[in-house]
Amino acid sequence: MRHFHTARRPGRDPADQAGIPSPRVGYFGVIDERLDVDLVALAAKTMPDVHFVMLGPVVKIDPASLPQAENLHWLGPKAYCDLPDYLRHWDAGWMPFALNEATRFISPTKTPEFLAAGLPVISTAIVDVVRSYGAAGLVEIADCDDLEIKLRSVLSRPRQMLLQQVDAYLADMSWERTWNAMAAHIERAYQRKKVVPLRRSA
Repeated sequence: MRHFHTARRPGRDPADQAGIPSPRVGYFGVIDERLDVDLVALAAKTMPDVHFVMLGPVVKIDPASLPQAENLHWLGPKAYCDLPDYLRHWDAGWMPFALNEATRFISPTKTPEFLAAGLPVISTAIVDVVRSYGAAGLVEIADCDDLEIKLRSVLSRPRQMLLQQVDAYLADMSWERTWNAMAAHIERAYQRKKVVPLRRSA
């Protein structure tokens, strides 16, 4: 998370993004059948004053099928090291995933990455996101019926509003903490297997 945390500091706006007006709502990741392109198109159409920045390689789908609009910017794949440069100049992050078999069991790692960057986040109702981040009040969950209302609400909030809560949550789910918890579970299971059940003599 330290890598994305650097997006909270001032820095340059990448050349291919510098000319895009604000507010900016961004997505980064593989662009494939898991992305709800109809929802992306709807967002761009209903919110012409908001600019949607989409980063990532197009895989498994025809690039020609991607919706096009003046406020929709498909900027292609970016190097991992450059992502904070893009995110620091966004006003919100979003995860417009389709709700289908391809996304039924996904657990998007970009959720904590968006949060570490200090961005408010909005997502479709991916189970893991709803159960973890939505329940904690850290991510807004929206669909086609309320996307505009919730996204405008997110954009109107002070960016710093949830940072203390976000940092506490992310600290609690650090890799080191997760590793230690898993190691403890393994050790307990190993110790139980070493216990030989007492048999009564006949």
